[in-house]
Amino acid sequence: MKRLFANVWTKRVVAILSVIYTYFVCKLCYYSIFYDIHVHQRTSLCLSITGVSLAALIIMLYTRHQILTRISSFIILPAMLPVVLLYFGEWGLIIPIIVVGIVILLLSGAGEGVKTALATVILLMYIFGALGYFLFTSFFVSPAKETEVGRGVSPSGDYRYRIVNSVDTSNGSTAIYVEPNTADVKYSFVTFTLKNMERVVFLDRPSDDEVQVNWSTENRQEITDHLNAISDKIEVTVTDAELEMLGYTYDNKLQLINLSASRKFALGLTASDVAPVYIDTLNDEQLDFFGIGKEADGRYYVKNPSADLIDEVDGEHGKRIYFSEMDTDALRLFNSEQVDAATGISYFNVKKCHTVMLNSLTDKQLEDLGVSQSGDVMSITVYRDVKKDEDEEQTETAENTEAAEPERITVAENKVVFRFYVAELEDFYDVNSRRISVDLFN
Repeated sequence: MKRLFANVWTKRVVAILSVIYTYFVCKLCYYSIFYDIHVHQRTSLCLSITGVSLAALIIMLYTRHQILTRISSFIILPAMLPVVLLYFGEWGLIIPIIVVGIVILLLSGAGEGVKTALATVILLMYIFGALGYFLFTSFFVSPAKETEVGRGVSPSGDYRYRIVNSVDTSNGSTAIYVEPNTADVKYSFVTFTLKNMERVVFLDRPSDDEVQVNWSTENRQEITDHLNAISDKIEVTVTDAELEMLGYTYDNKLQLINLSASRKFALGLTASDVAPVYIDTLNDEQLDFFGIGKEADGRYYVKNPSADLIDEVDGEHGKRIYFSEMDTDALRLFNSEQVDAATGISYFNVKKCHTVMLNSLTDKQLEDLGVSQSGDVMSITVYRDVKKDEDEEQTETAENTEAAEPERITVAENKVVFRFYVAELEDFYDVNSRRISVDLFN
């Protein structure tokens, strides 16, 4: 048995376990950046993490001269920096892993010079990282005091909400937040929830006396009919791929925006008209006036491109430059050239429109855009004390009179504040995207 454990190949195989432990430490680092942590059983979590970390430490010490363990010893402490900062206070989770990281770094088989240099760099990372993080949070932390007064889950379980009363210098507010309920990562003792998924669906100042939340299940077609009855100018924002799926081409959605008065007059518009003009609605003479040509297949191109624009798109003189082939920088350059040199006034800009009218979409197209057949709709009933709103105005008068206290009247206001339909159509909750932003560190 002694010869087995002394065998170098045994150590190399066992060293894989140290890589697995380091992988889970890095995964915890990932969670700390993109997820909030909610510990259900602190004692059980601490004992579990301590036991696993102790076993990992024994394995790492046994294989400390193996290259895999050496690399792992260099990764653990840097990976734990976001965890320490963003999960500050969850010591039962943090301390066992930090202890393993320190011990294995100091006792790893790497040279003393390498360990000293790495330890110094990691220490500086922690010092400056902590200083920067706490300075950042102290500047951007909200002074308002928030109290959660209610929470719940929608009938389908797809969404959850919470009601928050805030106390601040503006007489406070009442807000309702809705977020997806299906993107959590759940373990036995802890749950991780995605950050920045909450969307404010109701906000009222000053704070309300009582808010009652009601959920119902509604049909997609019923909501479509209802919204179209309210307005025939409701727009839906879609992606390029969705536009293509709906039968639009790039050129179908090109618009002229920021038109100067002279350009509006040329199109028969008045100076007060602010609506964008679809290029598809222009005739050949009007297109020529704007320096735009049209192919028989419907593609639009720049008639007399500048040398800078040709260079930007890596084109050749004499060859046409199509709007559909321009990237963002090329289109920005083209728009910057449509300016009166004498006055600096912009003549017009060309923009790709990513909206379609809701009343132009069929029920099948809405289904293709990801809108479910039916889903959750939240409505609220807000109970307000009328006397409460009048108290501030009558305080001074009431102090100097002996008039009887007026009877308080409670009124109820009903409104729909959230529809699954809009959330899915406008992609409120993109639970698959992971983007680093300042909001993640608030």
